[in-house]
Amino acid sequence: MAKKGHVIVGLDIGTTKTCAVVAEMTDTGIDIIGIGSHPSEGLRKGVVVNIENTVETIKKAVEEAEHMSGCEISSVYAGVAGGHIKGQNSLGIVAVKGREVDDEDVQRAVEASRAIAIPLDREIIQTLPQSFVVDDQDGVRDPVGMSGVRLEAKVHIVTGSVTSIQNIVKSVNRVGLEINDIILEQLASSEAVLSADEKDLGVALLDIGGGTTDIAVFSEGSVKHTAVLPVGGNYLTSDIATGLRTPLSDAEKIKIKYGCAFTSLIPKDEVIEVPSVGGREPRSVSRQILGRIIEPRMEEILNMAYREIVKSGYEDILAAGIVLTGGTSILDGITELAEHVFNMPVRKGYPTGVGGLTDVINSPIYATGVGLVMYGSKNMSKDPKGEGNIFTSTTRKIKKWFLEFF
Repeated sequence: MAKKGHVIVGLDIGTTKTCAVVAEMTDTGIDIIGIGSHPSEGLRKGVVVNIENTVETIKKAVEEAEHMSGCEISSVYAGVAGGHIKGQNSLGIVAVKGREVDDEDVQRAVEASRAIAIPLDREIIQTLPQSFVVDDQDGVRDPVGMSGVRLEAKVHIVTGSVTSIQNIVKSVNRVGLEINDIILEQLASSEAVLSADEKDLGVALLDIGGGTTDIAVFSEGSVKHTAVLPVGGNYLTSDIATGLRTPLSDAEKIKIKYGCAFTSLIPKDEVIEVPSVGGREPRSVSRQILGRIIEPRMEEILNMAYREIVKSGYEDILAAGIVLTGGTSILDGITELAEHVFNMPVRKGYPTGVGGLTDVINSPIYATGVGLVMYGSKNMSKDPKGEGNIFTSTTRKIKKWFLEFF
């Protein structure tokens, strides 16, 4: 296969599926040129629990993406999720001594904000600047060129378990790939599905996957809060399998084809066929019964997300409402149920801002994969050699851990 120039690959290693998205940077923007997807084996709630199965899953997804795009994949931007992910806000202060603020001062302030106490088994994954304060002038988005005595950086710091990150790195490296950077999955999704206006007004992104529900709250153009809840669409599948007494594989198919999260939208006379276990004959069941299994569980997941947003203290700033994305968000009726739970506008988030295979990636399922390549393109355009990037030190440390431990 011929190797193309300026190719970026996003690798979304999820609980339900692993997806590789290949994009090419052009003069007009980003074109999606290949997608590979394979059911995930070896992950539970976003965390690797079986290295061999995870490696095989990544390998198959990457091979499919290579075949479709016609190019060789050597490095990826990888997404990370899981209940071990924690986010917190921090403040860094440095002296400027009355001169103009330059890029080095901004870097020092951001680095100062990273001086927080974290346990030995955790490591900083991302440091996300929110805003800056120059002397008493707050709300500054870009302080470079301003004069002042003191510079403060308000940042959001994301930390994760060292071993969980090591296992992701090990799995990707064993496929023969390098990791350019590791990105929190809901932040990647936000690149693809949120507009700049929504981030300015105030919006909460809920990326509802198979094993986790990832939350990111934005306001004034920056991240204010992140969280990962260890619940997702797999709970719905398990409930359907138990409630309708059908195998898990068939329960997943029924959820995708007939599932509805808002029972009042289901016609009362609609009937579906449900496979039985143990060689018994399939049964006809009212779709209303399926709805009554799905709705309470989905409402519980959304209520957990709502409580997390309330706990963060940002529930009153969400003028743009809620955006749902991820595989579980394709359920019929989920928008109506979420509007009932959150009492604010809700929409589904579809990837935008890219060209190429837009008809293929036009689904919330691919939001994280597309967001990873969009993040990668911004990273490359800002710092094509990868120098001076506040995230690269983490990647270097991870590579060092990999060499030391494995």
